[in-house]
Amino acid sequence: MEFIDDLRSMVEVQPESTVSRTVMQVEGANVVLFSFDKGQELSEHTAAMPVLVQCLEGRLRITGGGKTVDLTPGGILHFPTRLPHAVYAEEPSKMMLIMMRR
Repeated sequence: MEFIDDLRSMVEVQPESTVSRTVMQVEGANVVLFSFDKGQELSEHTAAMPVLVQCLEGRLRITGGGKTVDLTPGGILHFPTRLPHAVYAEEPSKMMLIMMRR
């Protein structure tokens, strides 16, 4: 069993930066935390596996598959393999990415 009691404290927002940190690698999944200062983004890209994205703090604008959503704490999003998507921080934000290996 693997356990993390407070994901939000494991990554800090840095001025004018995007930060990522892998915090768990377990059978079937990797968990990566991201922090974004306001206005930072991950430009359009794809993932080689399905992913889940959850906002931990702040507000993120996420585009993919011809849709745009505002992701706020408590929201979760799924991207299938190879779907082009992008992330933009509307305010200083933290998110969790779960990469699901097959």
